[in-house]
Amino acid sequence: MSLHTDPAHSSGQILPFRESLLAMLGICFVIMLVALDQTVVGTALPTVVAELKGFDLYAWVATSYLLTSVITVPIFGRLGDFFGRKPFVIASVIIFSAASALCGIADSMLFLVLARGLQGIGGGMLVGTAFACVPDLFPEAKVRLRWQVLMTSAYGIAVAVGPSLGGFLTQNWGWRWVFYVNLPFGLLSLYFIWRFFPHIRHVASNVKIRLDWPGALLIAVALGGMQLAVEELPKHGLSPALAGLLALSLASFYGLWKWEQRASQPLLPMEVWRDPSLAPLFILAICVGFAMFSMLVYAPLLFQGGFGLSPQAAGLLITPLVACITVASIVNGRLVTRVRNPNLMLYAGFVLIALASLGMALTERTSSNAFMLTAMLIGGLGFGLVLPNLTIFAQQTAPRAHLGIATALLQSLRMIGGMLGTAVTGTLVNRMYAGDVQRALELENGQQWLGAFHNPEILMDAATQQKLLAQTMQSGHDGAAMLNAAREALVGAIHMGMALAIVMALIGLWMARRVPPVSFSRPMAPPEIVD
Repeated sequence: MSLHTDPAHSSGQILPFRESLLAMLGICFVIMLVALDQTVVGTALPTVVAELKGFDLYAWVATSYLLTSVITVPIFGRLGDFFGRKPFVIASVIIFSAASALCGIADSMLFLVLARGLQGIGGGMLVGTAFACVPDLFPEAKVRLRWQVLMTSAYGIAVAVGPSLGGFLTQNWGWRWVFYVNLPFGLLSLYFIWRFFPHIRHVASNVKIRLDWPGALLIAVALGGMQLAVEELPKHGLSPALAGLLALSLASFYGLWKWEQRASQPLLPMEVWRDPSLAPLFILAICVGFAMFSMLVYAPLLFQGGFGLSPQAAGLLITPLVACITVASIVNGRLVTRVRNPNLMLYAGFVLIALASLGMALTERTSSNAFMLTAMLIGGLGFGLVLPNLTIFAQQTAPRAHLGIATALLQSLRMIGGMLGTAVTGTLVNRMYAGDVQRALELENGQQWLGAFHNPEILMDAATQQKLLAQTMQSGHDGAAMLNAAREALVGAIHMGMALAIVMALIGLWMARRVPPVSFSRPMAPPEIVD
């Protein structure tokens, strides 16, 4: 065991340049693994539903991943503070890659949802540890931000090509390849992390660590119960079973709060929640997650199901959203330490997110591609100004002993926001679509075709549409008018979800004023490196 104390690099980074570069390449491949999966899957989802059926599980393909991720992120973020992040990053890459292969061989929506849940465990471990690796390597903020451009660029490459790649793979090779594409990135990640990333610990090796298993269990029950309640309550009402689930979740949150105040080494230290510089960032993470995941998950459904575009064309429309996240993140990294008030970046970001959500809420089938591309571009710039700054601000203000958990909580709360966004928007889509389609078919005297339109699957399945058109023509009904009415119903439902995204962006804009001014002059103490 030793400490790096070479004065040539210890003030800003704990390793020399070459070793720092190779270690950062490992982190970049890990980040690309998660980012690529997030963006390619959304474009393929409508096609997956058309093949596997089961539209009632559409949102669960995303929310099962988010559910398991949101539970594991804070747990492994804290364990990384205790034991070092390297072993958890390696384990998470293996789990994530194996789960991706299972997703690719799924033969039903239920199997896919379960495999995505396992994938979320690996993804949560990755997010909870990988983002905190950068301040481990670069304690000084200005040095860290220069190196962080490398990670931001890797993330940007993955998300920029993700929608188009997802559309290309889905249209030409089949949707299963959107999961298989994770495997080569998993192998690259394993090699670089195993070979070049140092084993860094923030707690001295002679300090005895007691794992907070009760805290981990309470986190799982509280967040899991909340997710299930959010997903099922709007569909089925407050049944006795759901009331019991809500009570269990609330009791678990209360028990977690009480337990973590008594635990000697808590997974969720209460002082992190009470920190006035961190608490507002946690709320902003929920707001930006809600808006971002609502857009990422349901924009492909809007373009393919509502507007009748191909997966590849929809992917091209979404590309500016994810590409501009990268552009804005890189620009932000250059500006945030130079502007007098770095907090202005948060205000600008939430204004742009609100405008992009408004643009999506106003988009119709007759809207030009330029209008839709502009909305996507503005949204990407907004997310690119908010997302990195939440992490940068937290890592600059959090104590080193809580660096991992503070970073992990931001990612976890962003996922909770995304979980709420996809669940609430999914509920709106299901309810509003079903009601509007029923009314439209009644006007056409085509109530007998309600079963064919009971969910939007038919809007993404060209073969089924052709069969329906032939059947309706034989019965004397206008099948094309029915399809158009169903598309309009879907568009209206997704527009309502985008309206909620506007509300969340405005709440974020209002809450940004509570973030204390951030200073980039405070240095960090170097961590311990285990040989």
